[in-house]
Amino acid sequence: MPYTTAWDDPATRRAWTKLIACAILGQILWPAAWVGMLAWYVSSPTWTLWLFFAPMLYAFYRTCLQPAYFVWAFRARRLLREYPWQVHKNPESGIGKIRDAGPADVWLKFPDPERTTETVAMVMRSHLRAMFWARRLGPGVKPAKAAQVEEVWFAGDPRFAGVIAVPGPRRLYVICQRLSYRGIPAGTQEAGPQAVERARRAGIRVEGPS
Repeated sequence: MPYTTAWDDPATRRAWTKLIACAILGQILWPAAWVGMLAWYVSSPTWTLWLFFAPMLYAFYRTCLQPAYFVWAFRARRLLREYPWQVHKNPESGIGKIRDAGPADVWLKFPDPERTTETVAMVMRSHLRAMFWARRLGPGVKPAKAAQVEEVWFAGDPRFAGVIAVPGPRRLYVICQRLSYRGIPAGTQEAGPQAVERARRAGIRVEGPS
């Protein structure tokens, strides 16, 4: 990639703007939908209540979920402002059967930045905007869908966290190790001091002295 960081690419900034615009739109529309269906639910005849109950619950769920989209969008921006895009052709991926992955967890492997002969597995732990990826990675995927993620862009450090995307970039998705964003500092993952400091600048909590 010809840019120092992914954020230097105008297309990346446009993709992120679209991401935050969707979050803002959802923050407006889902609460409005929930309140509207709740009002309809209260005032409707008894026999129609079952029509609105499930959609109303889903709208309430999405209303509660919307703030998380803002959190992940800004985490994505910090990572994109610190790391460049790297292009990976057909990165190894799968579902479950590796350490720290549940039976249904989708994962990808990227090269270790300091040990190029080794790879680091990253599990898709958050379901936010994950459906696109989950349906196209791992074994048993139809060739037409698998071809859509044949080339994966990655900006970050797989030992901590990063942003993946399909060429464009599109479908930005924050992927991280278990403790990187859970309020508990991640271990240094045998990363050198410069990699650790860079991860901290990208908003990742890493244990040890600053």
